[in-house]
Amino acid sequence: MTIHVALAGAGAFGIKHLDGLRNIPDVKVISLVGRELAKTQEVADKYGIAHVTTDLSESLKIKEVDAVILCTPTQMHASQSIACLEAGKHVQVEIPLCDILAEGEAVVALQKQTGLVAMCGHTRRFNPSHQYVRQRIVDGSFHIQQMDVQTYFFRRTNMNALGQPRSWTDHLLWHHAAHTVDLFAYQAQSPVVQAHAIPGPIHPTLGIAMDMSIQLKAANGAICTLSLSFNNDGPLGTFFRYIGDSATYIARYDDLYTGKDEKIDVSKVAVSMNGIELQDREFIAAIREGREPNGSVAQVLPCYQVLHRLEQQLNAA
Repeated sequence: MTIHVALAGAGAFGIKHLDGLRNIPDVKVISLVGRELAKTQEVADKYGIAHVTTDLSESLKIKEVDAVILCTPTQMHASQSIACLEAGKHVQVEIPLCDILAEGEAVVALQKQTGLVAMCGHTRRFNPSHQYVRQRIVDGSFHIQQMDVQTYFFRRTNMNALGQPRSWTDHLLWHHAAHTVDLFAYQAQSPVVQAHAIPGPIHPTLGIAMDMSIQLKAANGAICTLSLSFNNDGPLGTFFRYIGDSATYIARYDDLYTGKDEKIDVSKVAVSMNGIELQDREFIAAIREGREPNGSVAQVLPCYQVLHRLEQQLNAA
């Protein structure tokens, strides 16, 4: 049976999902939602998508749509996830699930009520580099003592990954820190029990801290140090150093190295080297198998509870 998908958000990340979905058998994107009709139509033409709209509710009315992938601005994620579930559609929402904890909790509550698949795009759970480390954690041959993470961008203006102006403001805490807060608890196999954040100077135009330092501690004693910046004019991206009891691993997106910078072959870890594709494969598999996906909204909610506590700290500072 073919799974029919509507995708909302025809920008840089939406295109990554379209590329990933192309590689999954019996999946067809039949509706594309975008902010600007002409640009959205261009993307739809390239990927052979028949229906184009600027209104998500129009796509949700299409009976044949089984599932929706949301790659829209952060502030819309929770309300649009709720709209999808209310329309009887399975939903995968890109990270973050929310930027207001109560809204994320409402998504989780509705998912439980409907029984539909609702998943959040915590891609680090799926990157082959992190899956390799995860396998060693699960088999008991590696235990995390510390994760040292650097998330660095050069984004002093409000541009997306394609260098195009954004209609919304990105956020170090609710978006970029969410990746690491969730991954740390997931890989440590232990909930975060202590969290502390220090903000850098506030940008005069964007109104957000452009630099941030976060410290985390899990119940089992593992710690995490996370440095984030939109000011970094140098190597860009997120770099993870896993310091454990039996090895040190350095993950750079889908690549993995030892602590001595020797490359580890992770090409056989999964059916693809593309984390977004693997994330989409999990979403589709969960729909087909009628099960909870890895990265379900319920599984990632503790991450947003930590972010909420950190935001309260930052606001009180």
